[in-house]
Amino acid sequence: MTSAVTIAAPKIIEELLASFSVQVAFGFFDSHAEEITEEQIRICSIPAPPFDEQRRADYLCERFGEIGLQDARIDEEGNCLALRRGRSLSPLLVVSAHLDTVFPAGTDFTVRRMANKLLAPGISDDGCGLVALIAIARVLAVVRIVTEGSILFVGTVGEEGAGNLRGVRYLFGKGDWAKRIDAFISFDGGGIDRITNGALGSRRYRVRLRGTGGHSWADFGVSNPIHALGRAISRLASYPAPRQPRTTFNVGRIEGGSSVNAIPGEAVMEVDLRSASEHELVRLDAFFRRAVREAADDENATRRKDDLPLELNLQLIGERPSGETRPDDQLVELAQEATRALGFRPRLDQASTDSNVPISLGLPAITLGGGGMSGSSHTLDEWYDPSEREAGLKRALLVILGMVKVKPG
Repeated sequence: MTSAVTIAAPKIIEELLASFSVQVAFGFFDSHAEEITEEQIRICSIPAPPFDEQRRADYLCERFGEIGLQDARIDEEGNCLALRRGRSLSPLLVVSAHLDTVFPAGTDFTVRRMANKLLAPGISDDGCGLVALIAIARVLAVVRIVTEGSILFVGTVGEEGAGNLRGVRYLFGKGDWAKRIDAFISFDGGGIDRITNGALGSRRYRVRLRGTGGHSWADFGVSNPIHALGRAISRLASYPAPRQPRTTFNVGRIEGGSSVNAIPGEAVMEVDLRSASEHELVRLDAFFRRAVREAADDENATRRKDDLPLELNLQLIGERPSGETRPDDQLVELAQEATRALGFRPRLDQASTDSNVPISLGLPAITLGGGGMSGSSHTLDEWYDPSEREAGLKRALLVILGMVKVKPG
């Protein structure tokens, strides 16, 4: 049965498209395309390695202040926040992008142009999302669009990797606005068709094994931490991961030892477990933890008499909740209708983004691309093509205004 929300979304988008102020805003995106690209280059050129996003947060707060947003500040976790107050604080919509990159300190973030492409680490993920925040905040101010509800613009820390969504967790946990947020939109990377309404759950582990070490010949028989990790990896590789619901595992990093002829005293690996199903993730997680313990036990069982056993430390270093914003939720319906209205075919998908946290709390949340095209994310060869970026910004504006109940005019 078609819901009232499904019927309402096309009408909301139709009325917004007929609004003179919205058309003026669309014209702003078109006429300021190169200026928006230059802003993206400036953002990307500011290093933001994991757990060191301060400089980029400072820049974003400065820009929010220049635009005229209220109370632009950095919270205790490092997020940059600024409010655009409507006629009421309710509904309160968070519009966000993440400040951090996956790249370590010392990475060269210089942006290079090659034909229509911009090349630099993090240029799309999430330079594209951050510049979308600024462009949308600017157009709302320039066109003086009045909304019923309010918009909280947020640049979050810790979205990537070991950051474990720490910025958005703080926003919804201990942040000043935690209990007042009604809906959430995140901009992450490029694209115009993608609407991420599914939160992909994951668990990440660091496995550390310590032993006495020794000489490869003279001390042969001493429990070998790397051999134990090998046993664990072999067990994990044998796991019958289902294709549906999609379930994956990955040993992403392994280290240990000092020489080819020395038994290592310590070895470490980091492992990523994911599934589209919380039930399957729990099963995989239990299998992995058991595999690690059994691998250590098997290696210890082969050690020489009177030698000390390996010491196992299994640490959960990341856990991202799963869930879904239903396809018939008004936020998802607005995003789909806005995508169609601009001539593109919407595609619902599932991924691990800042939206995982609000989705897990039962709040409407989606992640959108900021327009344009991109590739080679999380590599030094990352690129972004701003062609048709304007369509992504227009879609974003329509969804935002549909949620905060702008009066067409």
